[in-house]
Amino acid sequence: MQRAGALLEIIHERGKRGLPLERLYRHLFNPELYLRAYGKIYRNDGAMTPGASAETADGMSLRKIQAIIEALRHERYRWTPVRRTYIDKKNSSKKRPLGLPTWSDKLLQEVIRSLLEAYYEPQFSGRSHGFRPGRGCHTALEEIQRQWRGTVWFIEGDITDCFGSLDHSIMRSMLAEKIHDGRFLRLIDGLLQAGYLEDWRYHETLSGAPQGGILSPLLSNIYLNRLDRYVETTLLPVYNQGDRRRPYLPYMRLHKAVWKLEKKGQREGTRQMRRQLQQLPSRDPDDPGYRRLHYIRYADDWLLGYTGTRREAEDIKGKIGRFLGYRLKLELSERKTLITHGRTEPARFLGYEIVVHDNDAKHDRNGHRCINAAIGLKVPMDVVRAKRKPYMRRGKPAAILARAHDSDFRIVARYQEEFRGLAEYYQLAYNRHRLGLLRWVMERSLTKTLGHKNKISVNKVWHRYRATWQTPAGPRRGLQVKVERGKGKKPLVARWGGVSLARRTTRVILKDDLPAVWRRRPAELIGRLRSGRCELCQAHTDVETHHVRRLKDLPAGNRADQPGWARQMASRRRKTLIVCRDCHHGIHNGLPGRQASRNGHWRATCGENRMRRSAGGRRKRTRTCGHLAGGLPSEAR
Repeated sequence: MQRAGALLEIIHERGKRGLPLERLYRHLFNPELYLRAYGKIYRNDGAMTPGASAETADGMSLRKIQAIIEALRHERYRWTPVRRTYIDKKNSSKKRPLGLPTWSDKLLQEVIRSLLEAYYEPQFSGRSHGFRPGRGCHTALEEIQRQWRGTVWFIEGDITDCFGSLDHSIMRSMLAEKIHDGRFLRLIDGLLQAGYLEDWRYHETLSGAPQGGILSPLLSNIYLNRLDRYVETTLLPVYNQGDRRRPYLPYMRLHKAVWKLEKKGQREGTRQMRRQLQQLPSRDPDDPGYRRLHYIRYADDWLLGYTGTRREAEDIKGKIGRFLGYRLKLELSERKTLITHGRTEPARFLGYEIVVHDNDAKHDRNGHRCINAAIGLKVPMDVVRAKRKPYMRRGKPAAILARAHDSDFRIVARYQEEFRGLAEYYQLAYNRHRLGLLRWVMERSLTKTLGHKNKISVNKVWHRYRATWQTPAGPRRGLQVKVERGKGKKPLVARWGGVSLARRTTRVILKDDLPAVWRRRPAELIGRLRSGRCELCQAHTDVETHHVRRLKDLPAGNRADQPGWARQMASRRRKTLIVCRDCHHGIHNGLPGRQASRNGHWRATCGENRMRRSAGGRRKRTRTCGHLAGGLPSEAR
């Protein structure tokens, strides 16, 4: 079998050259691709969330990979309908549907995603930033900030139910243009048409990709790449005109008059004229020969920046709406697709407010206007108000009583994680200091929570936990909780404070060197699984992985009271343990995984289909843990 990294590089090179892919289906028989996929997705929170069956990442083994490959080899693999649940939708009373695939389907989707991403990534537009390696919200926002100077109108675009409205026939035709493999296309068709279970009733999927599936974001990028190409090849050449605006005549006349007076030495009479110059644009803002159109997309949200008239901006919006309806069978949301004037009202994109600066009083050291027509990114104040609301009661910061049962370490760490996550997301905003109000509210709530838990006042909380530590920006003061550990181990430290609210001015560097990513060493878990050694009884046999969702889910109690497998996972601080089937069965049923022999040594009671004598003297086969094949199609079991 070909090494997975080398295979992905070959596919990536074909994508760069625009060559079609043939016989792609046979690469799904490569076990190394499945091990790479497992090493990537086993850490996800959803790995232990069951879908339509009880199958999760717990019980993963090499035999399961071989079962999936064998079913694919004979084209007997069947996708399981996803279990549908609903989650809250931002700024809406409606719920967003979320599909939960089974573990085997997640694993196979990740393998397919790695192959398709390697091929399509070099063909995607550079203006697409959603669900792509090395790109994200910050790269999209920085491109707007640095390259959209002078924008007058913003066209905020949103597609109604994008994931649920992808047309299957159009998706297949797009894939068939580049992938010349009928077996692979039939497998994708089966995924799109697998259906979903809602309240344990089956429903067909006539359109769309299951939201929540690993492959869905990539399929949506392939689908919407046609929109990117339409904008780049049709709209941008038409609406980008002229190299530079022509000079503004009133400004040039006044500037020439000032120059003549100063040349004659009459500088006192030119001061008022200089002030008038600062009120006039140097270039004609209504130049009909100068137009600029910018475009960027993140998933199903896109933004256009246009320098021109409002009528032309409305024309651009109509053209995109007609293209989406006729060519992609998608509907533009009229309520969310807005045209805003950048200097008078902000546009919203990826949680930021985007404005065009207009202030003649801001000068550089040479006396020139420096911020006019520049793009500014802001923290929306409604976001600050919404984020501080959970920490307040009756208009004042209050303790969160639900957290009083956690340890002091966990309380401080959780508050810090929540604030740091929000502060780091808005690191590009020039009014990032506005988050100081949220920090004050969270700090008061934190001290009140600790005071409620320990039955002390807020002043005593500060007296007990106040600390100063060094940061890259200098010493910072805040709260600090330490948890001492055993000999030779550093204490665990949780801190509140030290998060700078200064705007970041360094550029975001794109790190999308895919071959370098593919050459990384495989996850440690893969080597442990390949070793074939049970980490409990040390037997060399067929092994599988025991997973827990979180380390705190291990059996409670002192180290001496915990079972051996829990002590081993806690000491390693690993949420996985490689065990044989008998030991795994014992873990789930509270039974010992091995027995003591008469001479005092440990004797492993492992091995598939081990023969034991019954009370009547007859020999019978013992059943081993049967959840291994749960969730696989019946043909693969």
